[in-house]
Amino acid sequence: MADKILVFYGSYRSDRMGIRLADYVVAGLKARGAEAELVDAKAVDLPMLDRMYKEYPKGEAPPALEALAEKIRTADAFVFITGEYNWGPQPGLKNLTDHFLEEWFWRPAAIASYSAGRFSGVRSGSIWHAILSEMGMVVVSSTLAVGPISQTLDADGQPTGPAGDALQRAFPRFADDLAWWTEAARAQRERKAPPY
Repeated sequence: MADKILVFYGSYRSDRMGIRLADYVVAGLKARGAEAELVDAKAVDLPMLDRMYKEYPKGEAPPALEALAEKIRTADAFVFITGEYNWGPQPGLKNLTDHFLEEWFWRPAAIASYSAGRFSGVRSGSIWHAILSEMGMVVVSSTLAVGPISQTLDADGQPTGPAGDALQRAFPRFADDLAWWTEAARAQRERKAPPY
């Protein structure tokens, strides 16, 4: 059975660069046999959080929210592609994530960060680790940190130069770690119902 992995990306900028990393991760996971799908917060375009999915009466959530809730519930694992805005997470990705809670429970998540500079979004990645753990996900220890993104991936999400070579070397461990936890979590959910 192929792992069903949702890859979340949250920049709303018109000249966003992180989509390169999102495309790279989706392609890399697919090449390994996973059923990977990009969920672009800008394309989903949820409003600023007023009411969580669970706060709508059954059948009354907006269609985009209902469709995304179903995708999250049926996924095996998640990858969060995060840029860094003033040492923190992107508001678009955080807003999309906060619309849900129980839908995330008992599945692994991995974090790939990026920035235009040399810190590669790692401060945002560290913050996301705490956020995702609080939301009921098991966050894998392997991460990807890409920066400067324009020197690592070209416009088509293809690795370029020495930074791209480094990303190519790092990706297998990242994907292996996520795959191991995905298999472990799926087996445990099949063996025993989660405690809540």
